[in-house]
Amino acid sequence: MATTRSAHTVWEGNLIEGQGVVNFDSSGAIEAQPVTWASRSQDANGKTSPEELIAAAHSSCFSMALSHALNGAGTPSTKLVTSADVNFQPGEGITGIHLTVEGTVPGIDDEAFVAAAEDAKKNCPVSQALTGTTITLSAKLA
Repeated sequence: MATTRSAHTVWEGNLIEGQGVVNFDSSGAIEAQPVTWASRSQDANGKTSPEELIAAAHSSCFSMALSHALNGAGTPSTKLVTSADVNFQPGEGITGIHLTVEGTVPGIDDEAFVAAAEDAKKNCPVSQALTGTTITLSAKLA
């Protein structure tokens, strides 16, 4: 069954001096998160950015894809800790994403874990949506 998830942003002012508020409409889990150009191109200072939201989406999607692949191979994980670093360069856009995963997976060796992680990186839906940028990966067992 297909699903649709929704969020909305209210932005006021110009790019440099303006500010916005991001709301997650589908879940209601996150409301009224402030976003500014400065939080995107400089220090976050308690505000989010599109790149941070992409990092959250990518790390969770990748973790789900890797968990599913490991389970399908008969080596279910007990824990996966994934981070995503999205690099943004003003004037250029998103210049790369680096995923880092550390897994607790009984019955698997490093080589098989790294291979499963590479496959998840390639095939998770968020990675597929972000094919216009370079995605790199560091994977290791705990």
